[in-house]
Amino acid sequence: MTSTDDLSFAADFAPASYDDWRKLVDGALKGAPFEKLVSKTYDGLTIEPIYRRARDAAPIAGRPAAAPWQIMQRVDHPDPAAANAQAIHDLENGAGGLEIEFAGGPGARGFGVVDATPETVRRVFEGIFFDAGISIALHPVIGQGNAGESLAALIEEKHVDPAKVDLRFNYQALSTMAVRGRAPAVWDEMAKPFAGVVGRLMKRGFRGPFVLADGRAVHDAGGSEVQELAFALSLAIAYLRMLEAGNIDLDAARAAISFRLAADADQFLTMAKFRALRLLWARIETACGLAPKPIFVAAETAWRMLTQRDPYVNMLRATMATFAAGLAGADAITVLPHTLALGLPDAFARRVARNTQQVLLEESNLAKVSDPAAGSGGIESLTHALCEAAWALFQEIEKAGGVFAALERNLIQRKVAATRAAREANIARRKEELTGATTYPNLNEPQVAVLDTKPLELAPSDEAKINFDALPPIRFAAPFERLRDRSDEILKAKGTRPRVFLANLGTATDFTARATFTRSFFETGGIEAVFSEEAKELAALAAAFRASGAALACICSSDKVYAEYAEEAAKALHAAGARYIYLAGRAGEQEQALRAAGVNEFIFAGGDALAALQQAHRLADTA
Repeated sequence: MTSTDDLSFAADFAPASYDDWRKLVDGALKGAPFEKLVSKTYDGLTIEPIYRRARDAAPIAGRPAAAPWQIMQRVDHPDPAAANAQAIHDLENGAGGLEIEFAGGPGARGFGVVDATPETVRRVFEGIFFDAGISIALHPVIGQGNAGESLAALIEEKHVDPAKVDLRFNYQALSTMAVRGRAPAVWDEMAKPFAGVVGRLMKRGFRGPFVLADGRAVHDAGGSEVQELAFALSLAIAYLRMLEAGNIDLDAARAAISFRLAADADQFLTMAKFRALRLLWARIETACGLAPKPIFVAAETAWRMLTQRDPYVNMLRATMATFAAGLAGADAITVLPHTLALGLPDAFARRVARNTQQVLLEESNLAKVSDPAAGSGGIESLTHALCEAAWALFQEIEKAGGVFAALERNLIQRKVAATRAAREANIARRKEELTGATTYPNLNEPQVAVLDTKPLELAPSDEAKINFDALPPIRFAAPFERLRDRSDEILKAKGTRPRVFLANLGTATDFTARATFTRSFFETGGIEAVFSEEAKELAALAAAFRASGAALACICSSDKVYAEYAEEAAKALHAAGARYIYLAGRAGEQEQALRAAGVNEFIFAGGDALAALQQAHRLADTA
């Protein structure tokens, strides 16, 4: 038995207060302002470095206590037989549900089951038992047949009680039109028949949910957390009104709606976003005279964070996204396989997507605690800040006439475009990094296997009577990847990549830091860095450049060495035939003299790396 003497140390470790931590921070700052550590989200929300505990916070009602989320597996093979084989294998190996993507859908990513005819749906679900405790999430596509009706008829044909089938029909007309940038009619004309579809499924005994308020379209297009939340709320309220106008009881109507958000690698913002959605919808329920009930919220790991280069890092991003969504109470999670940006994932990539969730649930036990973020000062603060900002944008959309009218006016699209441009600028400057794509490149990385299935190219199936700006899905790494692709093409055609010669001045101590930075900088764009040895004479440096086969050169060393040798080195490289000369580091007081000596550009952390690399390719192409 432990004696009280053994516990005496506790008195020496009294709880540290906010002021105690603040004193330590101020000491570390050494006179620099505290605001130096304060950051902003793309919505302008403040993120402090230290928060006080939120003592009065209560857990947000969501997934049942200690219940795991549903492990969903994306089924997107165009061939129905292959899709069926994938689905059965997934269910036999850890998946708890199937996410059926159809070709032409907003989340199909170029693939998806080829159509939604009864014959196709029957083949996809052959051998699958609907009442075996699995979850099915359909994603019907406007103009591609009624997948929901086809599946409902198949379930009835098999004499399965519809009420025992965990089936989310996920009709999502509005978000599909937002992605496409067109609509076959105004929403008022579409709403009544849409409500009729839902009403008939309800009468047949299916429990739903039937319609999906999918915020993912905004996230995929580069939007912010606030924009995604406001869009999802606007979709949900439009569907709620539609169902109520279709003579569906308000309580049944809200139960017919589920939500989906994207989860990305920003742990705290993702957690706060999922928590905020539940609070925001509860506010709408209260305004409708309803007692709030937990909503069903699905999560999908973010498309826009996937990279084609070094795709194994996508596993880490997906793990963080799943971790955040799971802790924030997501009811179902779909992990996009790490190779999806390259093509249709193979069995290994699909298994990793499943196992990412299984490990977090079975080994890390993430579902054992409900809303563990409750009371955390930082996450509570972010949650409520997101709520306030998203509610304000939601009200703006409502004042514009609702989500469809806001799309017609391009109100939502302009806001998303502005946020996307701001983030793209930071990625171009590598202030926001995508490992393997914008930093830490590997020009010799092995090729990753995907299935030999070409992306589908479908003609628009619906006649567009109304057009507006689309919200197309993007990946932030794509501009850098295009440069890498160009480099690969040149390597295949000529046997060598575009090259830059690193003119290292002084000793290794002088040039290693900037030479390492410069190599990463250029190879991020597929331009191979050729290192020079420690050249003791400029003639030797010039000879090494000529032997390198490079058209471009970059001088690398310390500021001290630059002051003494950089101008003469630039002249020597220019005389040796360097088409364009860079210097690693900011220009400083020497800029005028260095430019006069032949330096064309200065590269440094925070500079526009993408623009510099694009220009470097143009220069190399014309060499």
